[in-house]
Amino acid sequence: QLTLNQRVLGSSPSASTTSSKSSMKRLLHRGVRVFQALRRSVWFVTRPRSYGVHGIPLTPDGKVVLVTLSYADGWRLPGGGHKASEDPEAAMLRELREEIGLRSHGSVEWVTGFRHRPDFRMGQGSLFIIRDVDYQAPRWSLEVTAVAAFDRNNLPADTARITLRLLALAEAQLAPAVAFRSSTAD
Repeated sequence: QLTLNQRVLGSSPSASTTSSKSSMKRLLHRGVRVFQALRRSVWFVTRPRSYGVHGIPLTPDGKVVLVTLSYADGWRLPGGGHKASEDPEAAMLRELREEIGLRSHGSVEWVTGFRHRPDFRMGQGSLFIIRDVDYQAPRWSLEVTAVAAFDRNNLPADTARITLRLLALAEAQLAPAVAFRSSTAD
């Protein structure tokens, strides 16, 4: 049984969905996948510059919130593009509201900037940790197909490689704080 914060978008434990609604959702998600494939073919030729943000949203009990997307395989960190003039932290919080239904959060920590080549684009990204997130997965999204929180040490087998790479970049900041103890008496 799926909980409020771990649900396949578009399904509700209490609502019955008709096969026609389900078929329409599958068709729309396939359309997004085809559209994204067409964009990739254009980007292969044009190699545009892109600016992106990725967030590591952590629940109060330390679980990381991941999403699955209609146009990409595997569980991923939420994130997306932003305009060069847009503040990366503001873009990250916007993406979290759109993708996981962010309602509130604690501290936001910048981890690092990185370069990558998503879909043949020349990308520059910013990685953030967002602590104490409170979220409610949207009922349905054209882009996001599922939202769930996982223990960082027990991620799904189909977690995307980029997600594993970004989590590794943030490992030092994700580690629990250790109190410093002096070996000498005062």
